[in-house]
Amino acid sequence: MVNEELLIIDAHQHFWNYDAQEYPWISDQLAPLKRDFLPEELLQLLNKEKISGAISVQARQSEKENDFLLQHAENNSFIKGVVGWIDLRSEKVEERLRYYQKFPKMKGFRHVVQDESDPSFMLHPAFLHGINALILSEFTYDILVYARQLPQVLAFLQHFPDTPFILDHLAKPDIKQGGFTSWQADIRKLAAFPKVNVKISGMITEADWHHWKKEDFYPYLDELVLSFGVERLCYGSDWPVCNLAGSYSLQWDIVKSYFSTFDPSDINKVMGGNTQRFYHLNEK
Repeated sequence: MVNEELLIIDAHQHFWNYDAQEYPWISDQLAPLKRDFLPEELLQLLNKEKISGAISVQARQSEKENDFLLQHAENNSFIKGVVGWIDLRSEKVEERLRYYQKFPKMKGFRHVVQDESDPSFMLHPAFLHGINALILSEFTYDILVYARQLPQVLAFLQHFPDTPFILDHLAKPDIKQGGFTSWQADIRKLAAFPKVNVKISGMITEADWHHWKKEDFYPYLDELVLSFGVERLCYGSDWPVCNLAGSYSLQWDIVKSYFSTFDPSDINKVMGGNTQRFYHLNEK
């Protein structure tokens, strides 16, 4: 069982004041997300599950998002860190990174590469320059891609083989259609980079929203444990997006159930310790 004395951390969640223009990705198919999701609601869910903190991740690709998330983090101690957005391809990337170094809870940045049609987006010189500047500024980077984009990620990692990165949502394998084999092959190649971590998040929204069962996810979790070990896995809810296929409690129960037979020290790494380490939550 999870050690309740541990600072259990949800490594991946979002907030927004819903506005159709600000969040164009929230389509009619995602209608349950077309409302506000704010810290007060999440805090109730975390308290129910005895989870102590969370990492807030960008849901808009603008610096307005950074202001929004940092304000919530300042007002809510349970928000342990923020993963924001800047234009990593900008000529002013160093200037923007210096600005965000003023904010202790700004831990890193993310770009929504999953929506980029260019199969070489992460390999462009301007993007690589931005990532290098980010690394030198001691910020983290979240990799958000679909499983089909993992070959691009593998080529990207050749430029930064010893840098810590974290992969969001298992790289979104097509769990609904049983897209396991090609994902498995690429995830094993990814694991060969010793400082790449993976968020156990976003699984239920890649499955059949209305007919999944816990066991559908176990082969994927088996592979992650085999390839990355418990030292490089981090639990995350992807709330409120998880509401499309269940609830906070349902997605949390998958991870709790799967790891329930593991050694308590290993459970504690996955549930919070690794997230604290990756995002430097005990620093600044």
